[in-house]
Amino acid sequence: MTVTRLLSLPLLALAPLLLSACGDEATPEGGVPKGEALPAIAAPAGQSWTETVTITPEGGYLVGNPDAPLKLVEYASHTCSHCAEFARTGKEPLKSKYVASGVVSFEQREVFLNPYDVVIAGLAQCGTKEQFQPLSDQVWGNLESVFAGLQGNPQAVEAAGQLPINQRFAAIAEVTGLLEFFAARGISADQGRTCLTDQAKIEALVKTEEANRQKDKIEGTPTFFLNGQRIDGTTWDRLEPQLQRAGAR
Repeated sequence: MTVTRLLSLPLLALAPLLLSACGDEATPEGGVPKGEALPAIAAPAGQSWTETVTITPEGGYLVGNPDAPLKLVEYASHTCSHCAEFARTGKEPLKSKYVASGVVSFEQREVFLNPYDVVIAGLAQCGTKEQFQPLSDQVWGNLESVFAGLQGNPQAVEAAGQLPINQRFAAIAEVTGLLEFFAARGISADQGRTCLTDQAKIEALVKTEEANRQKDKIEGTPTFFLNGQRIDGTTWDRLEPQLQRAGAR
């Protein structure tokens, strides 16, 4: 999907699709090699791996040891119910048990299934890099109410979708309640508007997503990679055994 096409998609046509927006489960491209248990790697003095955040060259937000021997990447959409399920059931054990040890890092990369994803990502990335994953988890943890806001005022959404790019996404955030949602979580309405009216920033965000999606052949969300290799499953009960097989304990 080109930048022009994504930024010009009609919002109303997408609204009924949000609840089924996620793609099929990822399929494996080969088994994860079995490895011996890897020893824990201590964080620098006074630091914690679960509070260490790095923005990667791919534009992802990585939590944990940047040099961890096991690098888990999730491609996720903020309007994906399967991504919400992983956030609800998998994030806490992933971070407290595996990321905290320094053996596993966890990187989240964007997938845009619709223009709402652009708005939400623009707001989630509007704060500090440490805020990004917690804000994403807040969206997934309140997905039902987020959907209600997205679908609650179709006429206003349609009108917002007709505005120029440098006004469109801030207007969508306003009429869908997303500005208010993020303001309650540390991103002020003025801060959010500033981020969403920065056309160059929005277009760069979309171009990065498009390049990553094409390079890694992403067809559904969530899709996971471990050390650059696509792995099977979208749920924590299927991912954890593969991390353990690769050496995480």
